[in-house]
Amino acid sequence: MNTDTRIFVAGHNGMVGSAIVRELQRNGFTNLLLKSKAALDLTRQADVERFFAEARPEYIFLAAAKVGGLMANKTYRADFITINLQIQTNVIHAAYLQGVKKLLFMASSCIYPRECSQPMREEHLWSGHLEPTNSPYAVAKLAGIEMCRAYHDQHGCAFFSVVPSNLFGLYDNYHPENSHVMAALISKVHRAKAENQPAVTLWGTGTPRRELMDVEDAAKAAVFLMQHYHDADPINIGLGTDHSIRELVETVCEVIGYQGKLEFDATKPDGIARKLLDSSRAAALGWKAETNLRDGIKRAYADYLQRHF
Repeated sequence: MNTDTRIFVAGHNGMVGSAIVRELQRNGFTNLLLKSKAALDLTRQADVERFFAEARPEYIFLAAAKVGGLMANKTYRADFITINLQIQTNVIHAAYLQGVKKLLFMASSCIYPRECSQPMREEHLWSGHLEPTNSPYAVAKLAGIEMCRAYHDQHGCAFFSVVPSNLFGLYDNYHPENSHVMAALISKVHRAKAENQPAVTLWGTGTPRRELMDVEDAAKAAVFLMQHYHDADPINIGLGTDHSIRELVETVCEVIGYQGKLEFDATKPDGIARKLLDSSRAAALGWKAETNLRDGIKRAYADYLQRHF
C-alpha cells in the first residue's frame, strides 16, 4: 500500500474499525474511504456494489459486524447470523467484482471449537462443536473465512482472515446487556464504586480464562498483516497470555480503586472454558502485541470516563 492508496475501512465507527483508521493515519495513509452506516448500509447488496463502483477501493479492511457479549449473543441469535452474513457476502463479492487488490476480514476467536486444544492453532478450526451460546455469530464468521479462501481459490483474489483474541479498549461498547467481557467488568465495577455498593455480582463461576488484547495492538496487527501476509488461510493475533475472569475483575478493581467484595452467580452460564490463541505465525512474520493488560485497562477506563461521564 502507498500513502495515497484508496483504502476502505468497513465499520470505521466501531471499536476495531476506528482503531484501524487511527493506525493507518499514524502510518501516513491519507486516502481513506469512510462511510457511516447511515450513508452506506452494508446489508444492502445494490448499495454496496454501487459504492464500490464509484469509490473504486484498492484495499479493504472488513471490520464491520454486529457484535456483542454473552447476553447479546444469547438474545439476538437470528440477528447475529443474518446481519453478519449479509455484510460479509456483500463486501467480499463486491470486492471481487471491483478487482480489489487485497481484503482483510476480521474474524473472532469464538470460531474455535468449544473443547479446543489450548493454545488454539489455526489448524484446529472445524475440529469440533462450537460453543452453543454464540454459535450463530461463530458460524457467520466461519463463513467469512471460507468465503475469503474460496474467492482466493476460484478467482485468485488476495483475500484473507485475521482471528483476534478478545479485544477491549478505546471506543468499546459499554451497553449493560450487549457489551463484551472487559467493558462489562469496567462498567460494573465503576458503578459499584460510584454507588458505594458493598459487592459486585458477576455471571458464572469466575473460572473461565480469557485472552484480552488492547484493540490498538489488533489494529497494528491488521495494518502489518495487510502488507506482510500473503496467504489465504486465517491467521491468529493475540497477546499470548490469558487470565481467569476472577483475575481480570480483580485487576479492574485495582485500576478503578474499588475495594468491595466479588460475588459470582454460578446459575448463569460461563461460556467457553478457555480461549487462548497460538499467535506464532504472526510472530514469525515480525508482529507482537505491545500493550500489557493493566496499561490497557487504564487507557480503556479513562476513555470510558471521558465518553460516558
